[in-house]
Amino acid sequence: MSSRRGWRDLGVGFGLLSVPVIMVHGAFCGGWAFQAFRAPFEQAGYDVNAVDLPGHGAAGDRHRVGRASMTDYAAAVAKACAACDTAPVLIGHSMGGLVAQLAAARTPVRALVLLAPSAPWGVPGSTMEEAVSSLAVIGMSPFFSLPVDPDYSLARQYSLNRIESAGRKDIFGRMGPESGRALWETLNWWLDPFMTTRVPAERIAAPVLAVAGGRDLIHPPVTVRQTAARLSGETLVFDEMSHWLIGEPGWEQVAEACIGWLDGL
Repeated sequence: MSSRRGWRDLGVGFGLLSVPVIMVHGAFCGGWAFQAFRAPFEQAGYDVNAVDLPGHGAAGDRHRVGRASMTDYAAAVAKACAACDTAPVLIGHSMGGLVAQLAAARTPVRALVLLAPSAPWGVPGSTMEEAVSSLAVIGMSPFFSLPVDPDYSLARQYSLNRIESAGRKDIFGRMGPESGRALWETLNWWLDPFMTTRVPAERIAAPVLAVAGGRDLIHPPVTVRQTAARLSGETLVFDEMSHWLIGEPGWEQVAEACIGWLDGL
């Protein structure tokens, strides 16, 4: 057994005690979404901060969420990164994966891990199911500038589909409204003349790992690979998993793979 692995087995970490990790949640969520997923990183010695995007979390502000842009989200995460004593590892899930990309273009990060990330401006969807799920989300609100409430049937079908009923209801019960503007900027990028979600890859010098679920209908592996390719990153696919990589069955293997990748840097 290597000395690195031995230290991790002791729960101490190997040269990682000063490395911060910032985790960025997806739409309708808060930092609470990483409640389980963050534990293996902390056990490996990382200093984890699962942030709440503006207007989200326990102190959620519906009015603030309704006015938020992806630019606002990226600026908030970049500010959290810049406040760290050393460049952090930035981990983003779903829409938070796109926020993480935008933030990493604003401020230095040590590494970028994208879990089932939303694609940046210019990356088209790759499947009919992906298009259908996007249209379903867009159809949740006809107004660009209003907060959008989560929909249980959509969550059950597309995001939490591999989680048993009680757990799914518990997660959904913690969800809150999302910015209609941010959703529109993410899902309708081709209609956005400001190219809000364009990620200038040349500004991201950090290594990138993108993780996809083979059964993910929201952001399938082909699209995730395109996103990773934009950033000259690697892609890892868990064939039996879906979209909720941070909490559905098998999430422990996802976390371990991410930690192993970071160890190898």
